[in-house]
Amino acid sequence: MPTRVELGVWRSFLRAHARITRVLEAELIAEQRLSLAAYDVLVQLAEAPSTRMRMTELADAVLLSRSGVTRLVDRLERAGLVGRERADGDGRGIVAVLTPLGAERLRSASTTHLAGVAEHFGESFGPGELEAFGRTCDRLASDDVFP
Repeated sequence: MPTRVELGVWRSFLRAHARITRVLEAELIAEQRLSLAAYDVLVQLAEAPSTRMRMTELADAVLLSRSGVTRLVDRLERAGLVGRERADGDGRGIVAVLTPLGAERLRSASTTHLAGVAEHFGESFGPGELEAFGRTCDRLASDDVFP
């Protein structure tokens, strides 16, 4: 069982994450008419080799279920931001592909999102705190903690 301190810090971490993501999402929707999940899909595709990813890999990268990613990619495809193609050498596999319009939309939305990250996250830390927090998060995210 967690100690009282561990449980308190855990709850604080969850509240902080929820608050920051709500604020960032609200800004993206208000200024760019784009959800945070959609922005994340566009970022993942932009950073992928050849700006394409298998749908299963995309679901893992954005922490959505496969059906959730499928529905989101459906909406992004209708908006012209993402396309779908058959995976090379695999008749059943589908890849999501960032379109030129999707790349343009990502560039525009990044201005809003990155300003929000700096304001609502980065500016909350004092000297040395951000680096320490980053090391802690890296440790929690590593395969050594949760293989």
